[in-house]
Amino acid sequence: MKEKVVIFGMGDLAQIGHLFLSEDPSYEVVAFTVDREYIKSNTFCGLPVIPFENIEEYYSTRDFKLFILIGYSKINKVREQKFLEAKRKGYNCITYIHPKATIASNVKIGENCFIFEDNTIQPFVTIEDNCIIWSRSHIGHHSIIRKNCFIAPCVAIAGHCEIGENTFIGINATFRDHIKIGKSNVIGAGTIIMQNTEDNQVFIANQTKPANKKSNELKNL
Repeated sequence: MKEKVVIFGMGDLAQIGHLFLSEDPSYEVVAFTVDREYIKSNTFCGLPVIPFENIEEYYSTRDFKLFILIGYSKINKVREQKFLEAKRKGYNCITYIHPKATIASNVKIGENCFIFEDNTIQPFVTIEDNCIIWSRSHIGHHSIIRKNCFIAPCVAIAGHCEIGENTFIGINATFRDHIKIGKSNVIGAGTIIMQNTEDNQVFIANQTKPANKKSNELKNL
């Protein structure tokens, strides 16, 4: 029997989630939901949009599950807030793992996680609730991803790392083994982290500066 799902969100992430779930025979997306003030249309992806404030009047907590698909706004705090509100209403949330992800058999993954295609998650990894791991990232053995994290594509996390809750990790960031990242860190694209961090820190990689010459001045190209 298919699990009936209501997706929270009306952005790109929700649209992608709807596509993946629609292609998976285990799920049926029946509606979308957002806070009433953000409803601009009564439909999204051809499905009804219901105010989150009274969603339980339309879709019972017994027969339907939620999937909170919000990005990393306010260092993942918005997604965390809506996940907690859903739990207070009595809903369970699905976790979706793309079939083309490579997940070791003993990996522990929490509720309301979205793991994209081509990720590699090695043995003895724990991923807590409400995390998003975009495509082509590597989570090394015995690492822990704490709740409410967002990991962009092509991130490399070596073994025995701990990523603090509500952390955002940008594309192509790299982490040495046995590193502990504090809570609510922002790790910028292309950053290399070689030591432990404190809570609320921000790391930005050096940006590549343009050369003095223009491309049409290069003789060998």
